[in-house]
Amino acid sequence: MKKIQLKRRKKEVAEEAPSRITNETVAEHREQVLAGGRRFKYPRQYARHKLVINAILISLVTLVVVVAIAWWRLYPAQTTSTFFYRLTRIVPVPVASVDGTNVRYSDYLMRLTPSIRYLEDTERINLDTEDGKRQIEFYKRKALDSAIADTYAEALAKQKKIVVDDTKVQATIEQMLNTASGRITEEVYNASTYEIYGYSPEEYREILHQSLIRQEVAYAIDTKAIATKKLAQSLMLKKKYALSELAKQLQKKGHTVQVGTSGLVPKSNHHGGLSAAALKLQTGKTSGFIRSTTGDGYYLVQLVSQSDTQLNYNYLRIPLTEFDAQLKSVIKNDKVHEYIKVEKAASEVIRR
Repeated sequence: MKKIQLKRRKKEVAEEAPSRITNETVAEHREQVLAGGRRFKYPRQYARHKLVINAILISLVTLVVVVAIAWWRLYPAQTTSTFFYRLTRIVPVPVASVDGTNVRYSDYLMRLTPSIRYLEDTERINLDTEDGKRQIEFYKRKALDSAIADTYAEALAKQKKIVVDDTKVQATIEQMLNTASGRITEEVYNASTYEIYGYSPEEYREILHQSLIRQEVAYAIDTKAIATKKLAQSLMLKKKYALSELAKQLQKKGHTVQVGTSGLVPKSNHHGGLSAAALKLQTGKTSGFIRSTTGDGYYLVQLVSQSDTQLNYNYLRIPLTEFDAQLKSVIKNDKVHEYIKVEKAASEVIRR
């Protein structure tokens, strides 16, 4: 038995012993050597692949969790924190859509933040109280409506090829720098807007840019107001009407106009640029039509009186109605979709 086992072992050793390497057998021997090395190489490769797959899975799970938390904070919880405001400026997530165009969440928060700042710092209102919550709902509604309107105006501006460039934004800022007490520097003005609204200079220019686009669109698309202005100019060429009499003539022809008086106001009063226009007139004289800087219509201004510090003037206004009418039609046709819950009647609850 031992002899048989010994012969078997010798035979196995003989089989395992390397044969002589020749040119004909070198490829076979190379494959044998490589095959022996693979036993040590592949287990490490398999482990490395597993680590990569695990890392990817962990990253995906983490990303899903982060996105879920961010979604909950923005939509159900409706956070107004500075961190999420900055985040939404980087990641343009929508808060609503109007006629197929997304309304950026950052635009909504940019309008809401100053109101919250005002309530907390100026009015000293505790936002956790019932009154504070009602106030917040009112300003949420106002901020969301404003963001929707500005987004709709931007879409119309693209259709009408209306452009507001940086030059016009800067020109508007330059007008604001000239006050009754003298000209202030832009640095002082920027510090003031930050103190009051919390806006950086870039954010304030962005808000102003959107406001100017909305104004330009409102003036451009309101054909009724343009027609009323042309008729008024035609009537004034024939006769020098008092503003109240001119208004009656226009109303008889089915045109919508309004007349009013400023009363005694400081010369530094803005009133959409009306005071500045009145200051250029002689007493009793009437200006040509001017476009209000608030974008609410065309105005004629007649200076009644002025002193060293005050002035009084009458005005005739041709209101702009077409933009609001189109936006209401879009809302009525269910083309506005809001992704956060804000009370529709909040603006009716509080009037400040």
